[in-house]
This record gives sequence, C-alpha cells and structure tokens, in this order.
Amino acid sequence: MKSASKLVMLLVALSVTVVSAHEVAEEAPSGLPEPVTVIYYAMWVSGLAIGASLVFKAGRTEKKIIFILIALPVAIATVYLAVDTVYLNIVSESGGPVHWHADYEVWVCDKKLDLIDPTGFENRVGSPVFHEHNDDRIHVEGVLVRVRDANLESYFEIIGGKLSDSELSYPANSGTVSANNGDLCNDKPGKLQAFVYKTSGNRYHQQKIADFPHYVLSPYSQVPPGDCIIIEFGEEKNQSDKMCETYKVAINKGDLSE
Repeated sequence: MKSASKLVMLLVALSVTVVSAHEVAEEAPSGLPEPVTVIYYAMWVSGLAIGASLVFKAGRTEKKIIFILIALPVAIATVYLAVDTVYLNIVSESGGPVHWHADYEVWVCDKKLDLIDPTGFENRVGSPVFHEHNDDRIHVEGVLVRVRDANLESYFEIIGGKLSDSELSYPANSGTVSANNGDLCNDKPGKLQAFVYKTSGNRYHQQKIADFPHYVLSPYSQVPPGDCIIIEFGEEKNQSDKMCETYKVAINKGDLSE
C-alpha cells in the first residue's frame, strides 16, 4: 500500500511540474482549453504513467493505478475533442471549418518588415486558427465562432504585436518595431494607414481601408483572389505603390489586369 501511495504522489508531482512548465495554454472561444492543450496534458500524464510502470516493480494495486492513469486521460481527451468539435460547428458563424488566406506586407518608413520566424514543431507564429508560416500570408484555418474575429487587429495581437488606427507594434526578426502617428519618418510626421488589393473576375483594384484594424479578411483560400493587404507607416497618401508578390506574378502571367 505504501508503494501505491508513493507511486500516486510521484505521478501527481510530475504532472504538476509538466503543467507548470507548459508555456502555451490556449483557450477556445468557449473559454475552455483548446483541444490541443487537453491532448498535450493527456499524453504527458499517460506517458508518465507508462514511465513509472517501467521504473516501479508494480503489484496488483499499482498496476490498476497505472492502467487508470494511462487509459483515463486518453478517454477524456478523446471525448473532449469530439464534443468540442461538434459544439463549435453548431455555434460558429462560419458554419464549420474555413481555410482562408490573405497575403500582407508591413512597411515602416519605406522599409519592409519581416515577421519573426516560427520555431518548434508546429512551424507557425500565432494560434492554430490564426497564424503565419514564414510566408507573408495570414492563415485562417479552423472554425470561426464570430467571422468578425478574423480581422487585422486580432491577427496582430495573436502574433504578439499590436495594431490600432494610430499605433503599430510588430515582432520582426530584427526586433520589435513600433510606430505611432506623428513619429518622424524620413524627417516628416508619419501616419499609419492600410490598403487592400481585391479582385473581381480577372480584374483587380486597390482601395484604402478606413477602419483597417477591424478589416475582416476576404473568404478565399487562394491568393489572388484572396486579399493583398499593405500596411504602411509613412507620409499620408491615398494609394500605395507596394504590392504583394502573388499579385505581381498573376499580373505578369496575364491572369489579372487593372
């Protein structure tokens, strides 16, 4: 019995350590943990139980405890994943998973910024639903409970930056770059502004976005016809001379014309 108590205490202590060390505990729109977080914890608890079974000379009671600690987390994670998937598909405005893309560029004083490179196995900057893969492309991949959440302000917040109508903070490879309306840019007061290229059939046009922090990405998986978004800090103007590479390629191939 003492051996069983020691085993339980060890597993609990190790599990608490793992949970405390886990840096990303994302929340789903419902306020509950993301399924990937629940699966992460379940794998660790089950793995610790398997490891303990190899270290301890288990008797009948210890074997039962180990079996429960292996099977129960897996069962809970499986049920949670199924329920969460069904729930989100029912309540979402998107009616289920979406796969949208928009290319974008961020310029400060005529210098293009490069977002921090992704690290780790997931190879992304951002969340499972809203992220970038070192490709200058905003990815929306998953269920949107509210379609309006797929906006630029939310994207910048998720990647560790900030975007408002007067302030920019961008986690670039060269370090975090910040700019505020009125800051000098090429010896002139600068202003934050944004432009978007859109398509209609095989034609494209550019427009300046008035309320750009709340701009919601167009619902396309390919770019073009998906958006090309240019965010600039500099002298105020009505039109941008910048353009995403995907649009340039489409124009050069004759797939798009103005």
